[in-house]
Amino acid sequence: MAEPDIDYYFDPVCPFAWLTSKWVRSVARQRGYTVNWRFISLRMLNTHIDYESQFPPGYEAGHTSGLRLLRVAARARAEHGAAAVGPLYEAIGAQVFDAEGSEGLDPAERGSRAFVEPLLAEAGLPVDLAEALEDTGWDAELRAETDRALSLTGKDVGTPIVHFRPPEGTAFFGPVISRLPAEADAVRLWDHVVGLASFPGFAELKRSLRERPQLRSFGVAPGEAGMEEDWHGGSRRLKR
Repeated sequence: MAEPDIDYYFDPVCPFAWLTSKWVRSVARQRGYTVNWRFISLRMLNTHIDYESQFPPGYEAGHTSGLRLLRVAARARAEHGAAAVGPLYEAIGAQVFDAEGSEGLDPAERGSRAFVEPLLAEAGLPVDLAEALEDTGWDAELRAETDRALSLTGKDVGTPIVHFRPPEGTAFFGPVISRLPAEADAVRLWDHVVGLASFPGFAELKRSLRERPQLRSFGVAPGEAGMEEDWHGGSRRLKR
């Protein structure tokens, strides 16, 4: 079986992984790339963290919901093939971040059967896959895949992680974006990122000045975001 053009490691509750995934889908459509949607768990990345002192309220519940949803995705992949993961992630992300009313969704609700069963149906998958939400038997696989993602970039990162042209191609954390590039700009920006990341001496490019993500879940409709110097909800330290 041929290697995909892109291995994309995501946690379904990460807003920046969601935004970047939509950019990657746009690039893949225009370039004819194949994407293998793979798993990285923010809850597992932060097992050593005291959530009460290190994170805003709701993060532990949100990251736990992400782990629960990844169990469902892992079972879907095992029983229906890797091609099942992309549509499921798309259905989940659209509901978590882009749907009307998503800004009022309790973080814990995202890990419930009531939340995921309609999305499984939307993705053309059996709703009984939701039984995996509480099945910790999938956690060893999710841990191994999370470790695999971190082996590509080092541990001081969050989500997403992108591996272009695996197994030998370049891998990087991010890019972290707060708005989706226009279709006409998507490939040009992608080429810039890959070109820079492919240089063996490249380590990091970052700025702390950022705007709130243009997602309904943040109460911001696309095109309405403004720069907010003190907003750090997606910082690498917090592993959003």
